[in-house]
Amino acid sequence: MKQQASPHGAGPVDGLRRRARNIESQRRDPRRDARLPVDSGLLESVRESMMADAGAVTPSRVAAAVQATGKLLGTAGSLAAVERISAELNGLGPLQELTRDPAVTDIFVNAPDSVWVDRGRGIERTAVAFADETQLRALACRLVAAGGRRLDDGSPCVDVRLPGGYRVHAVLPPVSTAGTLLSIRIRRERVFTLDELQAAGMFGSLVKEVLGKVLELKLSFLISGATGSGKTTLLSTLLGLCAPQERLVLIEDASELNPVHPHVVCLESRHGNLEGGGEVSLGELVRQALRMRPDRLVVGECRGAEVRELLTAMNTGHSGGGGTIHANTASAVPARLTALGALAGLSPEGVQLQAASALDVVIHVERTSRGREVTCIGVISDGPAGLHVLSALEAPEGTAVPGPAWPALAGRLGLEPGDTL
Repeated sequence: MKQQASPHGAGPVDGLRRRARNIESQRRDPRRDARLPVDSGLLESVRESMMADAGAVTPSRVAAAVQATGKLLGTAGSLAAVERISAELNGLGPLQELTRDPAVTDIFVNAPDSVWVDRGRGIERTAVAFADETQLRALACRLVAAGGRRLDDGSPCVDVRLPGGYRVHAVLPPVSTAGTLLSIRIRRERVFTLDELQAAGMFGSLVKEVLGKVLELKLSFLISGATGSGKTTLLSTLLGLCAPQERLVLIEDASELNPVHPHVVCLESRHGNLEGGGEVSLGELVRQALRMRPDRLVVGECRGAEVRELLTAMNTGHSGGGGTIHANTASAVPARLTALGALAGLSPEGVQLQAASALDVVIHVERTSRGREVTCIGVISDGPAGLHVLSALEAPEGTAVPGPAWPALAGRLGLEPGDTL
């Protein structure tokens, strides 16, 4: 029987959901419905229906196509089918349910039956699985195509950003020896406050006050740490502390920063096309940003020749800028800067002179057994042995204690050497 249209204009999905709310069984975990199996024949029938008619794949169209098949699925089964098929056609497929957990920041697919997530406590295996390698590869190709690029034998390694905050990296055989590989980083729209990060155990009150002072006094800084340690999360929070009248220009390879601030301009690098043209590098974006009169210039991640332009900008009146950098410890940052400077044609001496005068503070974050934590705040200085970072505050066990460079940091914060915050 054809469904009666609602007097309020509700579509098939709205009707299903309205009836579902009246069923007591819907009180259970909604993620269970997304895991209900969807008949392959139903999926193929709906897919053919969607592809036969041009237009966006919307939940309403999928719901109408499901009902048109005439299959009696029940309310919960119909909802599950709509969600699962929508994900197959226009989302992350079997991985879609994992994105509903707000703690998930990364999804890794190593094989059809090997799907892992990162919730901030280390990598965890999930029960999600693909039917086979064909389904996994099809999803990878579709996601890459949605990002405007191509994944095939001629281009087996691709990185794209998708609407909805997903950054997808895919690798095909034979580059991958185990089959199709997928890595998906999820950009969460919510930005934490300093108080929320403190409550989560990222730092204590002393570190919180120092971080606030660093932003208030427009000291230039780098946030260092390993992948997934919380660098971007902390940077987004700190940028939200900038004065409302300041103009923030953010430069990223893939947009991840979303600070709560009224005046933010974002620039994103662009890969070259199939002919190798049209590329816009981070270094070029830094040069362009300098013409936009930024009050604070921020590079989301320093990982190449753009470090030269960033250090130059900080040495020509653009104080208060910063970014993130990969390093295992705060003391390893100078070596990392030297290596990146070499990519830009800078000598070690050139990097040393530029960084010593441009950068004030290094904030190091780590993922420990207690979670993501700020374990060190260091001061960059120049000496006979070259560029080095001295610890001003150390928090190896979660409690910050002054280090040998505390007097120097206190001076930059406008405090007497013997003072504590």
